[in-house]
Amino acid sequence: MIDLSAPPAFFVLADARAPSCLVPGIYGQPDREGLVAIDIVVTHGGIAEVHPAGTPDPMPRVELGGRLVLPGLVDAHTHLDKGFIWPRARNPDGTFAGALRTSDADREANWTSEDVRRRMDFGLRCAYAHGTVAIRTHLDSIGKQTAISWPVFAQARAQWADRIALQAVSLTTIDHVLDDAEFQPMLDAVASTGSILGAVTYMTPSLDAGLERVFDAAERLGLDLDFHVDETADPTARSLRRIAEVANRRRFEGRIMVGHCCSLARQDEAEIDRTLDEMATTRISVVSLPMCNMYLQDRVPGRTPRWRGVTLLHEMKARGIPVMVANDNARDAFHAYGDLDLVETYREATRILHLDHPVGDWPRIVTSTPADVMGYNSLGLIAPGRRADLLLFRARSLNEFLARPQSDRIVLRGGRAIDTTPPDYAELDDLMEPRNV
Repeated sequence: MIDLSAPPAFFVLADARAPSCLVPGIYGQPDREGLVAIDIVVTHGGIAEVHPAGTPDPMPRVELGGRLVLPGLVDAHTHLDKGFIWPRARNPDGTFAGALRTSDADREANWTSEDVRRRMDFGLRCAYAHGTVAIRTHLDSIGKQTAISWPVFAQARAQWADRIALQAVSLTTIDHVLDDAEFQPMLDAVASTGSILGAVTYMTPSLDAGLERVFDAAERLGLDLDFHVDETADPTARSLRRIAEVANRRRFEGRIMVGHCCSLARQDEAEIDRTLDEMATTRISVVSLPMCNMYLQDRVPGRTPRWRGVTLLHEMKARGIPVMVANDNARDAFHAYGDLDLVETYREATRILHLDHPVGDWPRIVTSTPADVMGYNSLGLIAPGRRADLLLFRARSLNEFLARPQSDRIVLRGGRAIDTTPPDYAELDDLMEPRNV
């Protein structure tokens, strides 16, 4: 039996099952869940060849017995600067307003360079242990925090370059982009690090002017855009359509990602159609954050929530709009739980959003779609010429995969099994004493 923690230079992962949408080429008829049976030839840490299962090969074989294999996972929306603060900054009532107040107070009191660095590194080690190969994180870029968090991110990106590809997005309100004292330092940080320009959009008298200024800057500097959009149950929140209209009118050539878009699910069909029609002619992609928004949205003390807090992924996908799901927050005021595990997120998204019967190509939403949207063309698929960054599961079907947490998965990086033990929360105990929060 091959020890995958110290594998030979050449071996075959034999009789694997993988979603056909993640394996370019034809390898026989997919089963009822869309899985194909393949052998994966690994050479010097890379995928050299992919064959139909059972293809003769003289190399040493790891017999998987029909078990599921996925490519490394891609997380398109996180907040590595906010994460893992729960013991010192608990949301008092679980509401969105409570999360804003608590997070703002914690940032002012505690977010030093060392605090952000340690918590960001902790989050990255969690994601790495779970099998994530690329992450986009939003960074609060308000007041003094811009000068603190962006250098920390740049350092983390360099330190993690051979393990997790990192992107950053500036995060401020659409009102703040009209304030030169706020906007210019943020823009400088984004441009100097080759990052993505972002803001939170909502229905404010400043929305149109703020959007024009953000698009002006993105066009001038050649930046992509990423917005937090309409994270509310209010059906009158319609900044999503405004973004699409501006992008179409300006013929914006960059990529635009929009996250949350919760209010769209609360609008009537005519308004939904108008918004989706506008979006379908742009380069807009959508990321839903089901676990975080299930936690925050429609929370009223003593009352059972009436809706799920997620956006219309089925309808968007049917119109050719790229859609994804991602982790968002972990153990902070916006989401008390989570561990930056995209397997958990995909499992819960399947249940919450009904991404099954049939499964179809929904496995793309945490793999190849975010990889494409984020510009990582070498990630998200099981194909020759790519690194053997793979996740091996005991599950032999997607049903078995979705039924259990899969905490016993094997994560290969460059064909070698890594330690999948997440870091101990106790590492951060000395940071968790609340100060003025």
